[in-house]
Amino acid sequence: MEKSSHSQNRRKKPKSGNKPNARVALARQAALKSLKQVFAGMSLSAVQPQFIDTLEDRRDRGLANEIVNGVLRWRWQLEFYTSQLLSKPLKAKDNEVQLILLMALYELTECRTPDYAIINEAVELVRKSGKKWAASLVNAILRRFTREKEQLTAAVEQQKNSDSIRYSHPLWILQKIKTDWPDDWRNILEQNNQRPVFWLRVNQQQYTAEQYLQLLSEQEIEAAPSPLSEVALKLSQGLDVRTLPGFAEGAVSVQDVGAQLCAELLSVEDDQRVLDLCAAPGGKACHLLERYSGIKALLAVELEEKRMLRVTENLQRLKLEAELVVADARDHERWWDGTLFDRILIDAPCSASGVIRRHPDIKSLRRESDIQPLQQLQKEILTSAWQMLADGGELLYITCSIFRDENQNQMADFFARFSDAEEIKIDAGAGQAWGRACEFGRQLMPGESGADGFYFCRLKKTVKKQ
Repeated sequence: MEKSSHSQNRRKKPKSGNKPNARVALARQAALKSLKQVFAGMSLSAVQPQFIDTLEDRRDRGLANEIVNGVLRWRWQLEFYTSQLLSKPLKAKDNEVQLILLMALYELTECRTPDYAIINEAVELVRKSGKKWAASLVNAILRRFTREKEQLTAAVEQQKNSDSIRYSHPLWILQKIKTDWPDDWRNILEQNNQRPVFWLRVNQQQYTAEQYLQLLSEQEIEAAPSPLSEVALKLSQGLDVRTLPGFAEGAVSVQDVGAQLCAELLSVEDDQRVLDLCAAPGGKACHLLERYSGIKALLAVELEEKRMLRVTENLQRLKLEAELVVADARDHERWWDGTLFDRILIDAPCSASGVIRRHPDIKSLRRESDIQPLQQLQKEILTSAWQMLADGGELLYITCSIFRDENQNQMADFFARFSDAEEIKIDAGAGQAWGRACEFGRQLMPGESGADGFYFCRLKKTVKKQ
């Protein structure tokens, strides 16, 4: 029997532990409130500041984040367990009881807290949620789970959609990944269920990666360089970024190493004008300005004013300058002054299927019906951007998706529509080359070299013949 990747990642629990207390109870309450909102359709990034970040103790914030991300990561497996343990499904109005069960089941399989403490806390949380009638039910279900874990794990193999349960993905995502990557789908799903790597981007206007690595070492912060980017450092564990040397002064930023490839691939020359479409939160624009100090001007466009504030904050901290426009990238005639750009970066809105391990709520929030509208949006942004690119100019199209419809199929359609577009093949290095070459562009897989999943395609606008 192939073991669940969930069970392979379990950490051993200590033989003893602290008894549950009021402080830890607050963490679980915050986790429950957060999960309720995500299951109702809100993104975790929008919910977290309301319920988790407000917890005073960093240990409580850590526990709440662990539970919330764990439930969202392993939801389909945990829900299978509850379906086997309950004699009949809970009613919709009792969704809090279901969520508390999922939280406790995740802790029982993955966390170090003793079983008795997890069960006691779950029962108490049910009572505080106004569902006193369910206290005995939750107690019985969780105790039964501790006795029957092996049988329940084995039962997964007998289910019709066993892969969906084993790898804990909604069926439509599972099937799409199998279709698009028939030789890689298992590894992709397993990587999606890993905890994300904490990556830094060193501001090369202030330090080299080696110099900053030394600063980290002096503070006993473990880090290592990456073969993908000369300014990327991987931390051995997460921490409060405000404690990093020189963070407030712009010495370093948090950015996945896959995203850091963009600045290298765009290849900006001195005195060139650069357009960054769909720019928030501004990491790629800032990296371009750090790397290419001779940029003549950089215009960053973002649809939402609230998201543009993030761009402003990042620019200010890094002491960089760019022109910012809050506008629809597709409607360039409303905001573009007619001056062509030499380089254009499109970080296109997408399914985010390549960053599931960093944002496990994507599994719950994204729908199969979202893909076609996203494809159309990407197509319209590409079409608009092409009108603003100078002859001989270059465009870099990227997504954080692994779905072919949003990536190489989108590019195939674009090249068919624009005869003045040609692909610049990406040089991914000799020997240990990163990513997979596609018919058009290149795909970096989730987890490859510790990176998230990204797609890149470089295009050049050919000079029109006179």
